[in-house]
Amino acid sequence: MTDLKLVALDAEDLAVISAHVQDSVFKVADIDWSPRDKQFALAANRFVWEEAARKRKGFERRRAALVFKRVLSVRSIGIDRSRRDDVLSLLALRFEQKGEGPEGTLELSLSGTASIVLDVECIEMQLADIGGAWEAGAKPRHPGT
Repeated sequence: MTDLKLVALDAEDLAVISAHVQDSVFKVADIDWSPRDKQFALAANRFVWEEAARKRKGFERRRAALVFKRVLSVRSIGIDRSRRDDVLSLLALRFEQKGEGPEGTLELSLSGTASIVLDVECIEMQLADIGGAWEAGAKPRHPGT
C-alpha cells in the first residue's frame, strides 16, 4: 500500500478524510496548537479502512499527521490536557459553517463525550501517512454495525 495523502478544502473533502481517520487513536501529548501560525496538528495511529474492506484478517494501522490551517481558536471538552499519556479515539470530523462565508467550527468528535473544537477561517486540512504500517490487533467495531 502507498502512503495516503489527502487535502480538504470543503465539507465534502472533509467527509472523505473523516472516513479515513475514523477510529484513529492518539495521545494528548500528540496534539500541537500554534496560535501564532494558526495551525492545529496531531499525530495519530489511524486504522487503514481503505484496506480493511478487502481483508478478513491482518488489519493495519499507520502513523499519520492531521494538520488544520487557518485556525483561530481551539477548545477541548472532556480532555484533561495535563494527562499527556491519555489515549483518545477519533470518531469523526464535522464542520458547521457560520453565516454565508467560509468560516465555521470544525469538530473532532472523540469517543465518550470528548471533543476538540476548532474555530476556523475556512476548511484547510491535510492528512498524510508519515510512517510505516503495522498489524492491528482487530478491526474496530461500533454498536449496530
